Amino acid sequence: MGSALALVAAVIIFLVIFDWNWLRGPLGRFASAQLQREVVIAGDLRVHPWSFAPKVEAYGIRVGQPAWAKSVDKDAGQMVQLQRIAVQVKVLPLLRGQVILPFLVIDKPDVRLLRAKDGKANWTFGAPRKDAKPLKLPAVQRFVINDGKLRVDDRVGGALFVGSVNAQERAGERGGRFVLEGKGSLNRSGFVAQVTGGPLLNITPDRPYPFDADVRAGSTHITAKGSVTKPFDLGRFETQLSIAGADLNRLHDLTGLTLPNTPPYKVSGKLVRKGDRFDFEALSGRIGDSDIRGDLFVLTGRERPYLEADLRSRRLDFDDLGSLVGAAPATGRGETASAGQKVEARQRDATQRLLPDATLQVDRVRAMDAKVSYRADTVNAPNLPLRKVSLDVDLKDGVLNLDPIAFTFSRGDLKGKVRLDARPAVPKTDMDVRLTNARLEDFIPIMSDGKRAIEGPVMARAKLTGTGNSVHRAAASANGSVTVVSPRGQIRQAFAELLGVNASKGLILLLSKSDKETSVRCAIADFDVKNGVMTSNQIVADTGVVLAKGRGTINLETERMNFRIEGDSKKPRLLRLFVPITIEGPFMAPKIGLDASKAVGQGGIAAALGSLVNPLAALLPFVTTGEAKDADCAGLVSEARQQGAPVKTSQTTPAKAKK
Repeated sequence: MGSALALVAAVIIFLVIFDWNWLRGPLGRFASAQLQREVVIAGDLRVHPWSFAPKVEAYGIRVGQPAWAKSVDKDAGQMVQLQRIAVQVKVLPLLRGQVILPFLVIDKPDVRLLRAKDGKANWTFGAPRKDAKPLKLPAVQRFVINDGKLRVDDRVGGALFVGSVNAQERAGERGGRFVLEGKGSLNRSGFVAQVTGGPLLNITPDRPYPFDADVRAGSTHITAKGSVTKPFDLGRFETQLSIAGADLNRLHDLTGLTLPNTPPYKVSGKLVRKGDRFDFEALSGRIGDSDIRGDLFVLTGRERPYLEADLRSRRLDFDDLGSLVGAAPATGRGETASAGQKVEARQRDATQRLLPDATLQVDRVRAMDAKVSYRADTVNAPNLPLRKVSLDVDLKDGVLNLDPIAFTFSRGDLKGKVRLDARPAVPKTDMDVRLTNARLEDFIPIMSDGKRAIEGPVMARAKLTGTGNSVHRAAASANGSVTVVSPRGQIRQAFAELLGVNASKGLILLLSKSDKETSVRCAIADFDVKNGVMTSNQIVADTGVVLAKGRGTINLETERMNFRIEGDSKKPRLLRLFVPITIEGPFMAPKIGLDASKAVGQGGIAAALGSLVNPLAALLPFVTTGEAKDADCAGLVSEARQQGAPVKTSQTTPAKAKK
């Protein structure tokens, strides 16, 4: 008995007089072996074991970078440097399997986190694990960070944060509150974050811990009010979340998710995290001038994060949809747009460009998988008879499929699919879309007298393949075909006559505001597309009074068109000028004119005939006997069908002509 007491006394005396600094070297070497990088305790190591809550303090701690870090960032320095860390742990709860820290204090930490493009991260110790668990901290009843510095360089997500971090208890209402603050810059934009919670003193692992968060990163503002289900298991929490900003795409710096470009937005909902799954439930809000609602979830802990969403709009503003491919909203109509988008819109209008040239961020497309369903119940689309929009998006392994993509018009549908392969250095886009059961009059503005210039069904197909990292660059390299067909219809005779530049008949009908109509037996426009240039195979418009044929090109790179249309009357006409019609200039503002050179030639011949024969001969060049014949509409429509235009056989029967 006496020997046992003597042994206990000896142990106590040893612990009292023991110099804990003797363990700095062994502890550093042990930690270095475990973390596979140098760990040094340069200052004092102090242990206070005589309590049910023993305390440990260590000064001058350094944790080095892994061996590969210098090759990624030559200025990587130390991963962690801190002046002091002090921690206290309760013994009795520890015996029950609960870790409760009465306090954790960290003085002047300087932390530099780095992740290389190949995915290696300096905060991963040992071999990377695909099943890595979310961060789980013990319950801390007093948590202090004094004068912390943090640098996060994520080469995978393209995010760089440099700033300061502080945490402390602050006196106030209801016994005070805990405040964690971060300030600095995220990708050179200002960043401020504040997380506040109830007092930590009475925290336990089995009672939810409430918190509020307010984060501002550039133009993005996030607010949250929720709770950590089991403090501080950060893999389980739920919160009411509100997010607002200039462009959803900018959330990538904060979340690592590849989101589309959008106008300014504000959305809110309930965010629930359960391990690697984040659910954003009952999402609602606005994107641009469109409402949005639905549900989505994100899975992490994979090679690439996976997003799945089911979204719907009661009313979609068509300009907001164009933002997905980099098109800025229109100017002058009160459209919601960010400052950058307004600048882009003014530049587009000044250069008279239509196709967006915003660069696709291919690295981001490759870095995530997704499956999204979107439906718009109604659409606001000035000058278009668009009623509904339906999109199904599938992104996997760097390949984006929109299949189907469907636009429902007041009459007719545009359906098809688009495939973007972002795996090559220069992405490749394939598009195959068809217009069916549509009407010409729905796409052509009403005349000043309130009547339509032309009516009839129209069908079309565009099948194109292009390479480029923007819509404009893909179009500029496109190859394929475009076919447009109207198998029958009606046109105001005044316009039909002017297709043949029948000065006597057409102008008189226009000036008299005649609404007399004639039939359109058929109209065909068929193009081959090569290296971004659409070249006409045939352009034919066969009406009851004029047969018009044309040729020309559309350059998708310069966004300019050049057409020449020549019409020939089917009936005898007096004062009929044989003058081709020209359509030239940019997409946004083409000019319609006449090829005057041919008219001048006719005038010269008339003058010569007048001097040699008699004055009546001067009229001969302007008289046509109406020798043009009907076009083979059945053959043209059949050929268009073989090219892929969705033409129904029953629609090829010509309507009865009105003279």
